[in-house]
Amino acid sequence: MDIRQLRTFATLAETGSLGKTADRLRVAQPALSRQIRLLEEDIGLPLFNRHSRGMQITEAGKELLVRVSGLIRQLDQALKEVRELKTAVSGAVAIGLIPSVSSILGGRLGQRVATELPGVSLRLVDGYARHLMEWLHDGELDAIVTYGPGANIHCQTFELLVEEMLLVGSSTSGLAAQSPIPFDAVANYPLVLPSRPNGLRAIADEAAAKAGITLNVRLEADTYSVLKEFAVSGSGFTILPASSVEKENRERLVSVASLAKPRLTRQLVLASPLGSVESRATRAVMTILKEEVCALIETGRWQAAPMGDLRRLMNNGVSPVATAHRAFIPNGITRRLEAGKSGPPCRGTDRLSH
Repeated sequence: MDIRQLRTFATLAETGSLGKTADRLRVAQPALSRQIRLLEEDIGLPLFNRHSRGMQITEAGKELLVRVSGLIRQLDQALKEVRELKTAVSGAVAIGLIPSVSSILGGRLGQRVATELPGVSLRLVDGYARHLMEWLHDGELDAIVTYGPGANIHCQTFELLVEEMLLVGSSTSGLAAQSPIPFDAVANYPLVLPSRPNGLRAIADEAAAKAGITLNVRLEADTYSVLKEFAVSGSGFTILPASSVEKENRERLVSVASLAKPRLTRQLVLASPLGSVESRATRAVMTILKEEVCALIETGRWQAAPMGDLRRLMNNGVSPVATAHRAFIPNGITRRLEAGKSGPPCRGTDRLSH
């Protein structure tokens, strides 16, 4: 058995005709017939039923096709990648970002790719985690930044960071970063939150269940600008990642407070399909993405702590922030996160801690 036989088999399964397969592969029909016969002898089962209308794949053939199609595509991609080493990185790449990440990372990522990878056509897709995951599995996206994977999500992941979730209100609401609020007290605040099954809503609901309270959700809004507008105007409170309100907090348009018992955090990962072979262009874009996340954490623009995979990358010299392992909290308050305490590697979202 060799790759030529498998390639011939896959093509014949697609066309159902020796003539069409011969034209596509530019190989004489007798040679194709011999390759299929040798493959069937090696397996010990017929892969096609021969009849006057062509070749019909058997059940054994269907089983083999399922198992070898991905291998053939990966081999073709690998050969293509090696041949392209003599040329500049080029190609189309589609990256999905959840909205709260898009607002802080999307522009920087796009600018660097445009400058450093002129041959790459980058498409940034803004969407909620559930939709991004569907598009990733459907092959419409090459990679996504999303919440840490649960048991029902099957992806290869790279851990990025763990970030604190804050209670956000107007500048006159009385919230203070120096005064954490026990989560059971959140029941007293009129909230504006995303609707289910939004990932941030899931974090808040999980914390409420753990605290034994019912959240006072006065309005649901699936747009981050609306959530922040309600907080700024004093019409309600919301719960958002620190990075989502960094600008508003710096300009004193809102006030924020940490949440305690349980403390709320979210874990973010870079996810790609299991078993996928990334193109050179995809790998180059993902490298820039990781570097930008490192830079944002280092400068304090992203008030978060690097997790296992990103922390190891920083330790290898990507960013000096790796030596500190600090989580930045608004208004200059910082809290050291012990190395290795940020959550299990790529298994479940590190949402709640005491």
